[in-house]
Amino acid sequence: MAGRILIIGACGQIGTELTLKLREIHGNDQVIASDIREGAEELMTSGPFEILNATDDAHIREVIKEYEVKVVYLMAAMLSATAEKAPMKAWDLNMDSLFHILNIAKEGIIDKIFWPSSIAVFGPTTPKDDTPQTTIMEPTTVYGISKQTGERWCEYFHRKFGVDVRSIRYPGIISYKTLPGGGTTDYAIEIFHEALKHSKYTSFLAEDAALPMMYMDDAIKATIDIMEAPAEKIKVRSSYNLAAISFTPEVLANEIKKHIADFEISYAPDFRQSIAESWPSSIDDTTAREDWGWEPDFDLEKMTTTMLEGVGNTLKENA
Repeated sequence: MAGRILIIGACGQIGTELTLKLREIHGNDQVIASDIREGAEELMTSGPFEILNATDDAHIREVIKEYEVKVVYLMAAMLSATAEKAPMKAWDLNMDSLFHILNIAKEGIIDKIFWPSSIAVFGPTTPKDDTPQTTIMEPTTVYGISKQTGERWCEYFHRKFGVDVRSIRYPGIISYKTLPGGGTTDYAIEIFHEALKHSKYTSFLAEDAALPMMYMDDAIKATIDIMEAPAEKIKVRSSYNLAAISFTPEVLANEIKKHIADFEISYAPDFRQSIAESWPSSIDDTTAREDWGWEPDFDLEKMTTTMLEGVGNTLKENA
């Protein structure tokens, strides 16, 4: 591989595991982790790390030059629930960071960008079941508006300047290795911790709130697969739909009960319920499957078993 990889926002939920996987593939010294704060010990000790503000263009350029970076994964963002509480701060972070990286690529300093979008780009007027790749997008959240805008700019920079930018619309991501980061789908992580600690959980989404979800290993696999695919196979330069599992809190609770018989769930929907209602309940990702061979490994049963085992081990270690 010519040139090193820089991950901006490496301490976040996806960034942490993505960094470790890329280091495993390319070698520790080839993958530079960066974030505005320090992260997990394994991330910090396994390879180079830089304190980096994703909105600081000059510092980003310094780091890219110092390490001879050629590929950037821009994972820094303020997520849906948090962004609703600080709209302008979220907009500035989510948009300024993207423009900095797009412009650096436009100047020919770096060769390739990964920038994540989200199912938040969809809205109440979007078809909810099997949401198509190309459809009505009228997001109602700050996060969704920033991601939809970002998609348009990614496509523009590719068409106008030939920037090799690649993107996928992440569904809700589930992992036991890193804590939730302020997203609307976080209940699907919290529920495992509470089930193992207290055998009960109060969901902030209603029992029938169906949302597209994905186990972290699949999200990491998709991210690396799209970046390693030949450029001619990447025909969508806004962002690809991506799907694995769709379920409701009730369906997930019933799956957990197969392992923890006395587990009980109750419901107290908060402001995140209205966000969830504006998003799709299932996604059609045929385009990603046809263009670059996307295919998930984890179904609901496999994900539930893996999460209970992983969270259980973590709780024992921290006891």
